[in-house]
Amino acid sequence: MATSFLVHEKIWFDKFKYDDAERKFYEQMNGPVPVPSRQENGASVILRDIARARENIQKSLAGSANTSSSSGPSGDHSELVTRISNLEAENQSLRSAIQDLQLTISKLEIRLCTLEKCSPSHRSLAPQTQHVSPMQKVELSTTSPTKKAATPAEDDEEDDDIDLFGSDDEEEDKEAARLREERLRQYAEKKAKKPGLIAKSSILLDVKPWDDETDMAKLEECVRSIQLDGLVWGGSKLVPVGYGIRKLQIQCVVEDDKVGTDILEEEITKFEDYVQSVDIAAFNKI
Repeated sequence: MATSFLVHEKIWFDKFKYDDAERKFYEQMNGPVPVPSRQENGASVILRDIARARENIQKSLAGSANTSSSSGPSGDHSELVTRISNLEAENQSLRSAIQDLQLTISKLEIRLCTLEKCSPSHRSLAPQTQHVSPMQKVELSTTSPTKKAATPAEDDEEDDDIDLFGSDDEEEDKEAARLREERLRQYAEKKAKKPGLIAKSSILLDVKPWDDETDMAKLEECVRSIQLDGLVWGGSKLVPVGYGIRKLQIQCVVEDDKVGTDILEEEITKFEDYVQSVDIAAFNKI
């Protein structure tokens, strides 16, 4: 049963025999072929991969070198030229600035020398620093006794001018003290008469009526009728608030030590028939 089934199958059961026969035939013709081991196959694969990687690296390096060589001479050269030109311009400007500074310093040195030569202190110190020759020393030594002889006479004259009692000096001191006291008194009187600085303020007031039927002209007349010492009324205008109601904005200048904001509010709110409230819109020192 099984053998009859295998008869109908198209399977080459004896193929290994034919393969061996074919291998032996070629071995007899060409000699035996060495069979590589698994380790040799793995090593060869690794060596092949390494060689391929080296080849790829060399190709990539050659490509980058070609690209750099192709793009370098044009771009780098132009950049170097621009940088060199900028450095040359900067160097030229620095040279001109240094030349100006040197010229200014030389002018200052010349001016300083001229000032030192013209100054009286330099003149007074010049004879002390000048060189004295031996002949001049001899002349000075010969003339010094006359000078020493002349000095006692001068001392006698100075002694004659000194007043031991000091009567004139006392009178002069009294006169100077009196003049000083008189001038101090006049200065104090003048300072007392000089008016001091008056502090003033500019105030902008918002005067609000009761309703839209309030006579705003009469309201402004009532406000301006307030007269106080140190109070000066300025310009005014009507500003709409809403619903037909307008408020009075009026400017005034007051002296701080005489008129205050509370006094103004109290005086304006006395007109109860026209004024509902008073607000300070702006307050500035003058």
